[in-house]
Parts: sequence; structure tokens; C-alpha cells
Amino acid sequence: MAADVTGNWTGEFNGPDGNGMKIVFHFKQDGAKLTGSVDGPGGQPLEIQDGKVEGDKLSFIIHFAGGNGDMKIAHSGTVSGNEITLEIKMDGAEGGPGGPIKLQRS
Repeated sequence: MAADVTGNWTGEFNGPDGNGMKIVFHFKQDGAKLTGSVDGPGGQPLEIQDGKVEGDKLSFIIHFAGGNGDMKIAHSGTVSGNEITLEIKMDGAEGGPGGPIKLQRS
């Protein structure tokens, strides 16, 4: 049985300057399908794509139009109660945000 991650989840990661940056995920789950958005830099929502939840595992991709063009950011994680541990991998971005990031249901 898949975990239910529908709702808002908040965490923090180190930005390029080393300072903490708040991040908010807005998940919508329908069975194994995961959709929703992430509050991007400047507050614009970034759409979750190819999202899925299998048991206590979840994965999804977002695309971000950065200074060097479009970046694909892959997320994969594990749900444990009201906490998600996410690993983040950015294509073509050395020194970008990476995991793990701990999210709390808010």
C-alpha cells in the first residue's frame, strides 16, 4: 500500500551562496500517480512531472529555467510518517543543491 503524501511539505537546503533556502512542495497523489508543484526561486511554481509513489518510495522530476538554460532536477525519496527524506540530482549543475533534504508535513 502506497504512503499518502498529499499536502504541503516544507524543508530547507543550502543555496549556491551556502545560506539556507526554504522549499515547499505541494503534492497531489492519486493512487500511485504524484502531481503538484514546488515553490521555485522567486516564488514561481514549478510543475512536478513523471511523479509516482510506490509503497514508501516516491520520485518525480521538475524542470528549472536557470541562467544556463533548462535544468532537469530529479527527486527520489522515502516517506516515514510525517517526514520525507529526498535525494536531489541536478543534470549539468555542479555544486547545485543536493540531498538529502528532510521535509516535514506542514
